[in-house]
Amino acid sequence: MKTLIDQLGQYAEYHRDRRNIATHFVGIPLIVVAVAVLLSRPGTEAFGLWLSPAALVSLVSALYYFRLDLRYGLVMAVLLAVSLWIGAAFAAQGTAAWLGAGLGLFVVGWIIQFVGHYYEGRKPAFVDDLTGLIIGPLFVVAELGFLLGLRKEVEHAVEERAGPTCIREKKAAA
Repeated sequence: MKTLIDQLGQYAEYHRDRRNIATHFVGIPLIVVAVAVLLSRPGTEAFGLWLSPAALVSLVSALYYFRLDLRYGLVMAVLLAVSLWIGAAFAAQGTAAWLGAGLGLFVVGWIIQFVGHYYEGRKPAFVDDLTGLIIGPLFVVAELGFLLGLRKEVEHAVEERAGPTCIREKKAAA
């Protein structure tokens, strides 16, 4: 299994433009919540919890994040729990509200992602490696931590592999 640095470094290679990273701060949370909403049906309430395919996907994802890093795993588990709560709230609504919210968030999230990759001038990481789909949310959490001055050792290791973030200027067509 790849290490935390391997995963974040590989993902970061596709995300060095600050504008692309900024779009990921919006797009990825929208997509995560959308998936939680869409996978919250079918479901059933047991022990005060809404058990659904979303809960299973979140549990497996959280276990993967914990295996990569305990601190990031804890943050991701909390964020996944919040997404499950939102998903369960929409699953309790009528089909139109549930499906409209889930699909709407999903489509808007991906549009924002592709705008970011336009700035990056590079395709999304998951095109070359599907693990990019599970690393994306972790990357956003890690980048937020870096902005707050946390986990400097991880930030330096990721930048050693991927290079520093920058803003790429589009070359004017001659």
